[in-house]
Amino acid sequence: MTEPSPDYVQSLGRGLAVIRSFDAEHPRRTLSEVAQSTELTRATARRFLLTLVELGYMRSDGTQFWLTPRVLELGYSFLSSLSLPDLAGPHLEALAEKVRESTSVSILDGTDIVYVARVPVSRIMTVSINIGTRFPAFATSMGRVLLADLDDDALGEYLAQADLTPLTDATVTTKRQLRAELAQVRSDGFCIVDQELEHGLRSMAAPLRDRHGTVVAAVNISTHAARYTLREVRDSLIPALLATSTAIEHDLTQIRSNT
Repeated sequence: MTEPSPDYVQSLGRGLAVIRSFDAEHPRRTLSEVAQSTELTRATARRFLLTLVELGYMRSDGTQFWLTPRVLELGYSFLSSLSLPDLAGPHLEALAEKVRESTSVSILDGTDIVYVARVPVSRIMTVSINIGTRFPAFATSMGRVLLADLDDDALGEYLAQADLTPLTDATVTTKRQLRAELAQVRSDGFCIVDQELEHGLRSMAAPLRDRHGTVVAAVNISTHAARYTLREVRDSLIPALLATSTAIEHDLTQIRSNT
């Protein structure tokens, strides 16, 4: 682990760690659970929790704490500064209507992908997916599309940090296998991940490039494996996905070039 820079504000880092300790699996936590999760003392964790309650980012019943919708403000400024979610929305809706499957756009954040736009058609995972949902990049189609654009140094840094724990019996779990998968993504221009994130989930993704050719996001279609064979995915869904990625890239390029 790298040493923090001289400008690092420890209290801010600790406060954000407290917020990040709450997720879909742990929507409510006690003081002791937060302290253990963040490796803070109970006294320190208590000060941060009560400060967040006072600021309106958290609520408490005296025993447990939970986040409030106000915490979304912390990420809204970043997301709204991108034209991407609003820009991609109509294209995702058109794609979802055409293929009758859920469509999404995500970006890479550390070792995870983060959903920034989504049009759900049906729920096909055991967990719900919303704006801000995170999944490990290595086991997702959008993650592999984003990782495939990294240079050698950035990819090496990712692999040094990523936890390639298998999520199903089909999950790619070695660096060598993952590098081979990413090379295939670069060659194909799209990615198909078959039941590696969750049993029954088959997803495909394509890159979204800016006017400089850099992959800034990924767009995907997700479906249940029982609805499409891999051959049908390639023949029916991939062409629609690639057409959508081209359309989004065109709009993205037009907007960014005029700003």
